[in-house]
Amino acid sequence: MDRLAIVVPCYNEEEVLKIASSTLRGVLDDLVHKEKISADSFILFVDDGSRDRTWELIEEEHRLYPVQVSGVKLAGNVGHQYALTAGLLTAKDMSDVTVSIDADLQDDVAVIEEMIDRYHAGNDIVYGVRKERKTDSFFKRTTAQGFYRLMRLMGVNIVYNHADFRLMSKRAVEEFSKYREANLFLRGMIPLIGYQTDCVYYDRRERVAGESKYPLKKMLSLAFNGISSFSVRPISLITGAGIFIIILAFLAAVYALVSYLTGHVVQGWTSLILSIWFLGGMQLIAIGLVGQYIGKIYLEVKGRPRYNIEKIVTYTAEKEENR
Repeated sequence: MDRLAIVVPCYNEEEVLKIASSTLRGVLDDLVHKEKISADSFILFVDDGSRDRTWELIEEEHRLYPVQVSGVKLAGNVGHQYALTAGLLTAKDMSDVTVSIDADLQDDVAVIEEMIDRYHAGNDIVYGVRKERKTDSFFKRTTAQGFYRLMRLMGVNIVYNHADFRLMSKRAVEEFSKYREANLFLRGMIPLIGYQTDCVYYDRRERVAGESKYPLKKMLSLAFNGISSFSVRPISLITGAGIFIIILAFLAAVYALVSYLTGHVVQGWTSLILSIWFLGGMQLIAIGLVGQYIGKIYLEVKGRPRYNIEKIVTYTAEKEENR
């Protein structure tokens, strides 16, 4: 039977970690009992430079349940996408299949069994997709839906209403490990792998404890990173806008010439100032956007490590040390 690793990125999750560990261990026990995974399957918590007791609790859970609970401690806070990548690549050599899920347990753990069934049916990647967004506020629901539509408009292949709750086979993770870019947006990267995929659908729940680690600022940053990492269409749109403004300027010049020749000259201080401000704003946006792309190139060519692992606690590693 296949060995499952449930990868859980954590940042300041001391309030929810014990609950997450207990719930996910229950999922493992149930799947082992049903003979769908091997008995040495495990949870891999990834501490993303937490400032609270998250790592202490991970080590405590590992001491209590050495086979079922493992942990990776990153040397600093690098962000959710890097932490999740660190977990996937660490689990790659210790498992046959991985499932990634956030520690807040808002994603429905009950569909993990269905993911495993779809995996056994021949799918290398199974996406967890929300059925609806009724529990979200109007603002969050509207912006989220707008984000997915915008990504599609920009030409990015992304699964609608899917975050980072997914199953990946060992060979899918191995292919993912070949993607070495520094600017990570996993929701856009995973579909590029191209293996057979499927989806399972679920209702998202409220957090069991603690506060969301993804405020509006981080959500906007993730959205822009996703667009700029997978599409150059924003630059094309600015080019198109520039051409459109030039056409408008030409038409305005024709109108001004006709007005002068017919003697109907209108004092246009307001329109002139507004035009200057508008064009100045467009230029600043264009320069800033191009600068963002250049900045991404700068980060990529440096080739620095995406994260540093400070410590790993796993049953496999300890067993080999004791040999």
